[in-house]
Order: sequence, then C-alpha cells, then structure tokens
Amino acid sequence: MDTPKVNSPEQLRSLKVEQLPDVCDDIRRTLIHELSENPGHFASSMGAVEIAVALHYVFNTPYDRIVWDVGHQAYAHKVLTGRRERFATNRKLGGLCGFPSPAESEYDTFTAGHASNSISAALGMSIASKLQADKPERQVVAVIGDASISGGLAFEGLNNVANTPNNMLIILNDNEMSIDPNVGSLSKYLTRLNTSKRYNNLRYNLFRLFRKIGLVDDSSRGPIMRFANSLKSLVSRQQNIFEGLNIRYFGPFDGNDVKKVVGVLNDIKNMEGPKLLHLRTRKGAGFAAAEADPAHWHAPGKFNAETGERLTGNSTVAKWQDVFGSSLLELARRDNRIVGITAAMLSGTSVATLQKEFPKRVFDVGISEGHAVTFAGGLAKDGMKPFVAIYSSFLQRAYDHVFHDVALANLPVTFCIDRAGIVGEDGATHHGALDLAYMRSIAGITIAAPSTADQLRGLMATAAEQSPGPMAIRYPRGNSVGNADAPLTPIEIGKGIKISDGSDLVFLTVGPIADNVRKAIDKLRADGISAAHYDMIFVRPLDQEILREVAAKGLPVITVEDGIRNGGFGSAVSEWLSDNGSTLKVTRLGLPTDSFVTHGTPAELYALCGLDPDSIAKTAKSLL
Repeated sequence: MDTPKVNSPEQLRSLKVEQLPDVCDDIRRTLIHELSENPGHFASSMGAVEIAVALHYVFNTPYDRIVWDVGHQAYAHKVLTGRRERFATNRKLGGLCGFPSPAESEYDTFTAGHASNSISAALGMSIASKLQADKPERQVVAVIGDASISGGLAFEGLNNVANTPNNMLIILNDNEMSIDPNVGSLSKYLTRLNTSKRYNNLRYNLFRLFRKIGLVDDSSRGPIMRFANSLKSLVSRQQNIFEGLNIRYFGPFDGNDVKKVVGVLNDIKNMEGPKLLHLRTRKGAGFAAAEADPAHWHAPGKFNAETGERLTGNSTVAKWQDVFGSSLLELARRDNRIVGITAAMLSGTSVATLQKEFPKRVFDVGISEGHAVTFAGGLAKDGMKPFVAIYSSFLQRAYDHVFHDVALANLPVTFCIDRAGIVGEDGATHHGALDLAYMRSIAGITIAAPSTADQLRGLMATAAEQSPGPMAIRYPRGNSVGNADAPLTPIEIGKGIKISDGSDLVFLTVGPIADNVRKAIDKLRADGISAAHYDMIFVRPLDQEILREVAAKGLPVITVEDGIRNGGFGSAVSEWLSDNGSTLKVTRLGLPTDSFVTHGTPAELYALCGLDPDSIAKTAKSLL
C-alpha cells in the first residue's frame, strides 16, 4: 500500500501503524530538501521525527496538547500540522517562525524559544483542563530534551508535577546533546539509566500483563510495581530519580522506532497520575553526516542534500564571538585569575577557545543561566575574575542573579553579552533587544558596546585590568568590523570618540549600528546636509565631555541603538541632557517597545525597524 504525503494529524491517524515508518522517511526527505536550501535547526528535528509522528498518531491534537521545549526538535511537527507547503518560508520574513508559535497554528500550544519551560506550561494546561471539567479531559504532553531537563525551571516543574494531581505525560527526548555535548551530573545519570534491553522489555511486558489482569491499576502502583522498581534499583544499583518523585517512569526505549513508541504511548496514555517516557534518539537521524557530527549539524547552514557537504563559504572576517574568544584566551595567559563561564554554549560563544588551552579554567554549567551568574559571583568574591558569556536573550533569565548576587556586592564579574540586538532568522525569542535597558536599571554596572573588533578587544582588557566592579560588554551576532588583531589596550571607562563633525545635526551611537549611521551620513552629505557623529562606546558612564559639547552645539540630536528605545542608550542621553538643563530635541531610534520584532534577515529587520541607512537618513531629513 502506498503511503500518501501526510499534511494533517487527521490524515495521519487514518493510516495503519505499519505505514508510519514510510511517513517518517517522507518527512525526513522533506526536511533534508528544504533545510539544505533554507537553513535552520537540522539535527535536533531529524532526530525527533518519530516522536512527532507517534504523538500526533496517538493523541487527538489539537484538542490534546503537545508542548514542545525550545522547538529545535519541532520541524516534523510543523510539516505534519498543515505547514508542509509553507515550510520553504521557514525563518523568512513573513514566513513560518523557526519555533512553535501559538500565533501561527493552533497545534503550537505554547511559545518555545527558551529552554526548560515545557513541563511547567504543560502542567498548567493539565490542571486547567481538570478545573474546567473538560469532557473528555485533555491529554497533555510535554516534550523536553535531556539538556533542557537539566535547567532550573524544569526541576521546579518536576517538583510541582509530583505534588499536584494531574495526568500529564513528560516525554524525555534523550539524544545526549544540547548544541554541544551535555554536561553535569544529570546528563551522566540519564546515560547510566539503562539496564539491559532484555530486562527493560521484560519489566514493561510484565507491567502490561499485570495491568491487564488487574494486579496494577491506575489509582496506585500496588505491591507488584513497587517490587518491580525495587528490583530495577537492585539490578542497576541506583534509584530512579523520577520514580522517587512519584512520577511513573517508562523506558528507556528507542525513540527512533516509531511503531514501538506508538505502542508504548497507547499503553500508558490513559493512566492516572503523572508519567515520564524516556526515549533515546539519535540527533541527526537519517542523515549520515549529521549523525556523525551532531554538534556542527545543529544549525549547519546550507548543505548539499546528496553528499552532506556544508556550503558555508570562505569568509576570512572574524566573527564577533571569535574576537571575544581569542581576546579572552590572551587575557587568561596574562592573568591566571581569569576564568570563562557559559551556559551550554561553549562553541556558540567561543568560550571553547579558552577551554582548549585552559580546560580547568572553563565552566560550562549547562542550561542554567541563573546558576552561571551566581557561580561567577562566588568565584569573584574569593579573588577570581570571571567572564560570563551568555546570549542576550538568555541572560534575561538571570536578571535577579545579576542584581542580587553580583551588583549588590560590586563583584568584578564581566558579562559578555553575545547576540545583542537583532539576530535575524531566529526571531522574537532570540533578539537581544532588552539588555541595555535591563542592565541600565541595575546600579553599579559599567555598560559598554563596541562598534569595532579593536574596541571589543580594548573593552575586554578594560574589564580584566581596570574595572573595579561588574561590567557588561554587548556585541552582536555575525561578522565583526575593524581590526580583530588589535593590541589588547584598555579603553578608558566612560570615554567615547568623535567620528565626524557636522553643522546641521548630531548622531550619537553605541555598538556596530554606527556603521549604518556612517552610511546614512554619506547619503545626507550627498544632499548637502552635514551631520556630526559620536561613538559613545559606554552607556554607563556616559561621556559627559561629549554630551556637553553636543549640548553647546544646539543642534537636533539623534540617538541610534540596536536595542529597545525605552530605557536604553537614547533614554540615558535624554535623561542626562534634561538633568543638566538642556532643551535639545532628542530623537531616539531603536527597536520598538510596543511590539516584538519578527524573524527575517538582519537587513530586512533593520529596515522594518527604521534602522537601515535609508531610514536613518530619512528621519534626519525630517528634523531639519
């Protein structure tokens, strides 16, 4: 029997279980074809195809809820839920979002861009169904990876799941990877949580038999289940952490065997109480190159769908993250108190550069940003100089830790805020829009944004050698500009530079958005308009000499930043001018504060936000 291309869960559920492997093969072919030409998150979604197919086959979605964690693993889910024909638009302006989004589909039950939130959200949905007496009661499933389940929010969710009446199912998609290999004791525990395949099959088959004849019911485990758990603890010489939390544990099973997964789901889906199904999957499954090197195939860019050759180009321009990584290594050679900390982003932040030479001075704490910051505070309290490299949108999760565990004690922790500003195709959940505003709201933190690679190196040296307390250095995704091999010479704190003078208006900028302003000034010059340009470098403290000079000019002022307008750099300038008696008109350009920026290429999004050279020049002309 030929298996049709499946475009909806209803169509999927009309098939025989024997046809599901063909469905999985078809979805993989679609993903390989589409992602080879339109890059996205490849390896995770390839590994989770069978899970997505089995879930939509067994459960009555969208009435039943599937809550995906992060969303890197959810592309098959998108193909299955009516979006196959639009999948070519994935992560493009006006197209599909790269992550599950309730605004996009009723099958996307919850926003999934940051890790570890699925268990808590799914528990809320399960309880909501009980409180509203839904008939039938909704089945709710959280799908979480072995890296995400190590996050603090996931532990909080598990604790609440164990102590709140509910019937939810947690699927642990265990591929032993996040982006880089997993770290921490929980990852090692999950790896060990596997007695022999024969024993697991025997235990599961006994459970099915005892349930059929009534020795095991849905209201209690009964003596047989307690005996089985005790036997497994004896055989494996360890306790099961999930059973210890009173969450029924099943597995581990082969998560890439779709018929097996369907069978297990059908057996356990109607059981009373919380359940966890542990599925082992292969990241990149079905594509040899990705299976062999899953870390580099997390988001590989364009590739040859036949050979697996990655088409990454040969750019010789250093990325911002690599300028940071090489600078950190050089500083660490000078000072053995310097250590690097990251949260499951060794390669993504280039902290891996330091790890290669000084492995004992690098700490990957997993998906635990709050812990990373407080851990850094402890290191700094007793004499070390921690550099904490975390993406801007993920550092939001550690806001209180920055305030309470670093800033209050004025500890010398340097926050290296990667992916600051517009990041592009990953969209609203990943744009680094808020860091200038939220860092500005915490007293005592020096805040800087380099516009060039040589400035980044200088600011790293400043943090290592001159900063008396916490310091934040923000820089974007992508290729840097300037000299990536410049000397590591400290930049004076609170000191900006004049790039050009002008007689009609003044631009004040921080960060690499200065390059767009330079291009706008060239356009204005062609129209006979003369604009001054100052690169402030620091948002706190502001260069007061520059601001006094600007105030004395009496010209219209435009501030430009790659962050939200309210509360950031432009607000700081406006506040200073107002506090110092100036009546200058200040126009603040930045990311919107009354809406979230969508996904698209950075160039498209800068134009959408009025931050491309043409838009900046147009704004300037409107003020004259």
